[in-house]
Amino acid sequence: MKNVGTADGPTRGQVARLILELGPSTAATLGGRLGLTPAAIRRHLDNLLAEGLIETRTARTYGNRGRGRPAKVFVITDAGRSAFEHAYDDLASNALRFLAETAGPEAIAEFARRQVSDLERRYAPAVARGDLPGRVQALAEALSADGYAASAGPAPAIGPLESGEQLCQHHCPVAHVAAEFPQLCEAETEAFGRLLGTPVQRLATIAHGDGICTTHVTSIGKASSAETVELPVTTENTSEKKPRGLFI
Repeated sequence: MKNVGTADGPTRGQVARLILELGPSTAATLGGRLGLTPAAIRRHLDNLLAEGLIETRTARTYGNRGRGRPAKVFVITDAGRSAFEHAYDDLASNALRFLAETAGPEAIAEFARRQVSDLERRYAPAVARGDLPGRVQALAEALSADGYAASAGPAPAIGPLESGEQLCQHHCPVAHVAAEFPQLCEAETEAFGRLLGTPVQRLATIAHGDGICTTHVTSIGKASSAETVELPVTTENTSEKKPRGLFI
């Protein structure tokens, strides 16, 4: 990570990277993972806050919360995420704008689908066997290998969603490009549904301004077909090795 200060730079960069990879995290979690004292982790967090690379939020809770103040968590900001290298964002955006102008919006969608076909071909063997939780975990590991810092686990109960698994991508190498061209996110979501053979719902995206790309995966027993559904993206739905990327 670049531009994180001087004397404390390396450790501060590790703190920022860990927040990027874990998603919203408490100071205690970060300090424990990095072996830092409470005073040391607080110093690094205060510096990152002052530089605008992270921000604080109130931790989301599900169900009844006990007495006391809600936990404060630290999340990466757009400025913090951009401090990690994004591969050729400007070049990719310019190329896609040219494609849209000369061949129309459908050409963008076809380009995205063709790029995702490589993802499906590479990931299919890893997610072809086992129960759904294991397959979603395998997909998360494959995505992490491509720089998406992904994780998987049981999905929390949110509104009318069926029980299932949740896939989170804490980093997106093409987030700035996808913000202008949502066809990239749509093609990726469709690919997840085909790979897992069950309906998936994209709940949040980094490209839309959420902290994490979050995808709900319906339990196979509940699925009627391997379809994908796009839900409106809201912050209410939201819970590095060098990125390889899907589209560039």
